[in-house]
Amino acid sequence: MKFADPQEARDFLAAHPEVRSIELMLIDANGVPRGKLLHRDELLAIYEQGRPLPSSILALTIQGEDVEATGLVWEVADADCWTYPVPGSLTLQPWRSSPTGQVQVTMHPTQGLPASPADPRHALIRVIERLQADGFHPVMAVELEFYLLDRERDAEGRPQPALLMNGARPQAPQVYGVYELEQLQPFLDDLYAACEAQGLPVRTAISEYAPGQVELTLEHRFDALQAIDEGVRYKRLVKGVANRHGLQACFMAKPFGDRAGSGMHLHVSLADAEGNNLYASEDPEGTPLLRHSIGGMMDSLLDSLAIFCPNANSYRRFQANSYAPLAKSWGVNNRTVSFRVPGGSAVSRHIEHRICGADANPYLAAAAILAGIHQGIRDQRDPGPAIVGNGYEQATEFLPTDWFTALQALERSSWAREALGERFVEIYLAIKRTEYRQFMAEVGEQDWRWYLTHG
Repeated sequence: MKFADPQEARDFLAAHPEVRSIELMLIDANGVPRGKLLHRDELLAIYEQGRPLPSSILALTIQGEDVEATGLVWEVADADCWTYPVPGSLTLQPWRSSPTGQVQVTMHPTQGLPASPADPRHALIRVIERLQADGFHPVMAVELEFYLLDRERDAEGRPQPALLMNGARPQAPQVYGVYELEQLQPFLDDLYAACEAQGLPVRTAISEYAPGQVELTLEHRFDALQAIDEGVRYKRLVKGVANRHGLQACFMAKPFGDRAGSGMHLHVSLADAEGNNLYASEDPEGTPLLRHSIGGMMDSLLDSLAIFCPNANSYRRFQANSYAPLAKSWGVNNRTVSFRVPGGSAVSRHIEHRICGADANPYLAAAAILAGIHQGIRDQRDPGPAIVGNGYEQATEFLPTDWFTALQALERSSWAREALGERFVEIYLAIKRTEYRQFMAEVGEQDWRWYLTHG
């Protein structure tokens, strides 16, 4: 595992004498950045000696509560675990009101015990290394959809899309609308500028299939770990820039019942050591290697669904004719399937994995995808014929649409324990079981509306 060179810190401090604070962040199992705000005088020591964080930081629910069943709280006396900076992660946070830096850390494999097996970045590194040992170098890119919301709720207390520059609140989807993007120009200008300052390769912006919904794409990277690191930092950046504009960037999978959900599409191909695309083919369906990759992702889909769709709300996204996938299906240039092979030139041939909600942890999602691909290649899994036409009408093997079934599948999965690590799966399941119990125990407005009178 590679950690950053201390010279990175020295160069940053010399180049930015105005910076007084540094946000140190570690990504937990839910994909939530957690950490501390440090003084600049503390930065170099983190690079040279590491920074201790409590073991419980990787044993938290999405609400930030300890999960004792992980074994990372009282059993280990909430021990300090050493983290070190991720190379290339030290940068500015341009959205802050005062000059502030940002550095991402990850657990040291040994000094970070007992928490290091719970670090989701480690799970991805292990999968990538196993692929590389067999001569396959994963190339990936991240697409994230999100809603821009007002901080203020509507008259009924519900979230609502943010006002546009013209003072109007968007009501219609206006998918691919360029006027809608123009109306978001101040936010998008600052977002692109912040991405440039952080070295994030953000490209096309799209007005998505709901009022207030936006998608921006990140450029693919030959280094899959770099691509996912950038996706994680991009999500942090979007929230920060939105907050600076008095808005909320929402990455819930399904924030509105009557509007499109938000997905995280991960694009993947395999290259050789020289960077040549091993999926490249004049055949739109790609090479046998590509089809075996899809076969492996299909076979491991149920085992990894609780990773791709980690929350109760995630499963509200699975609705027919919604551009969200519903089944084990693949096709060429087809947005009604789960695994899409986009059109384009032979050298650009790749797979678009469309199952994840925008609420998924990018590290874990990428690890499960690549582990499925590796299994498919090893076993030469056949994905069956490609779907032509409406995949919703032709679906035969449907995905579960509830959280509990997905968690049960993960718990029973020997594949997931091998792919992600036995200890990681135990910790992840402990967190998610706790969240499930808490979610199901909460009585809210829908319960009262349905059952208060006639229950």
